[in-house]
Amino acid sequence: MEVEAARKDAAALDPELLQLPEVAPGALRENSAIVEALYSQWLALPETSKMVKSLIEDAKAGGTLNVAGSSAASTNVASSSPLPSMFPSGSAPPLSPRSTSGSPRVMRRGSAAGPSSLGSPLKLVSEPVREVIPQFYFKNGRPAPKDLREQCLSRIDHLFFAGEGLQIEEFRPVTKDICKLPSVFSTVLFKKIDAGCSGTVTRDAFVDYWINDNKITMDTASQLFEILRKPGYNYLTQEDFKLVLKELLASHPGLEFLQGTPEFQERYAETVIYRIFYSINRAGNGHLTLRELKRGNLIAAMQQLDEEEDINKVLRYFSYEHFYVIYCKFWELDTDHDFLIDKENLIRYGNHSLTYRIVDRIFSQVSLFYSVFRTDIHLDSSKSCIYPFLFLY
Repeated sequence: MEVEAARKDAAALDPELLQLPEVAPGALRENSAIVEALYSQWLALPETSKMVKSLIEDAKAGGTLNVAGSSAASTNVASSSPLPSMFPSGSAPPLSPRSTSGSPRVMRRGSAAGPSSLGSPLKLVSEPVREVIPQFYFKNGRPAPKDLREQCLSRIDHLFFAGEGLQIEEFRPVTKDICKLPSVFSTVLFKKIDAGCSGTVTRDAFVDYWINDNKITMDTASQLFEILRKPGYNYLTQEDFKLVLKELLASHPGLEFLQGTPEFQERYAETVIYRIFYSINRAGNGHLTLRELKRGNLIAAMQQLDEEEDINKVLRYFSYEHFYVIYCKFWELDTDHDFLIDKENLIRYGNHSLTYRIVDRIFSQVSLFYSVFRTDIHLDSSKSCIYPFLFLY
C-alpha cells in the first residue's frame, strides 16, 4: 500500500522537479521507495526513451557513446552519465573515468621484462638541466682578462723593443708604467725576476713572471708582498726592506745630499724601517703579514714618494727632518756615542721628565727587541739601541 501511494505521488510530480537540487543525501537513503518511483518516472519520460535508443544505435555502430546534452570535450562524470539529474551536486561520489591504456599497476608488473606496449598514463618528467658553475677558485690567482692581457703585452713590446732584454738601470719604466708600482721597487723586482743574476731581464722572463704567474690581477698590496717576501715565507722581515731603502737613497732627489755620507744613509734607512714595523706590525713579532700590510698606510706613503720631490713632505715614515730630530736626540743622550743608551742615559730625556717606572717599562722590552729584530747583537736589558727609543715619538 505504501509503495503504491508513493508511486501515485511521484506520478503527480512535474518532470522539472525531478532535478531535486536541494534534497539532502540522507533523505534519499531513508526514503528508498521514493527514489525507485522517481527512477521509474524518469525512464518513462519521452526524452529518456529517445536518449536510450540513440545510445543503442551508437553502440551497434561502434561509435563513441555521447549522452544528449553533454559536451563532447567534457570529461566530468556528471556530463557522461545518464544519472546526473537524479542526484544533486555533492550527493554522490564522482565516478572515475576508465583508462584506455590499462591499469598502471598492471603495467608496473610487466615492466620488468621490457617497456609496455600499452603506454603509461603518467606524464614522463624530463631530467633537470644541469647548471654549469664557472670556476671561482684559482690556485695561482685569477687569470687576466683577454683585453687586459693584450693591453699589457702591447706596452711590454714597446719597452722591450730591442728583444735583448733590459738592465737594472733601464727597468724603472717597467716598474712604474707597466706594473704601476712605486719606483723604489725597481731594484727588488728586477732581482726577483733575474734569479740567475745574469744582469738582464728578457721580455719572456718578465711576461712569465708578471702575466703568466697572474701577478697582473693581484691588488697592489699582494703584488708588493709577493715581490718582497723570501721563497717559502708567508711574512716580511726588516731584511726584506733594505733593497727598497737603498733604491730610495740612490734615486730620490730629496736625498741627494746624503750621497757623500754613507753613515747617515745607513742610520736613515735603519730608522725608517724601524718606524714602519713599529706602526704596521701590530703583533710586534717582526713578521709583517699581508693582512698587516693591507691595513697599514705604507703603500700610500711609497706612492707619494714618486709625486713629491721634497722628501720632508712625505710625513709618514720617510721624512728626513723627522729622522734627524730622532737621531739628534738619541745622539744627545748617548754620551759615549756607541749608538747604545742605558737607563741612566734615558732618564735624562726631556729634562728628567720620565719616571723610573717608565724607563723600566721601556727597557723591559729590550730583550724582546733583540730576539726579534737584532739577532746579530746579544746585550743584556741594561742597554738599548735606537728602536726602543722610537716609543717616545
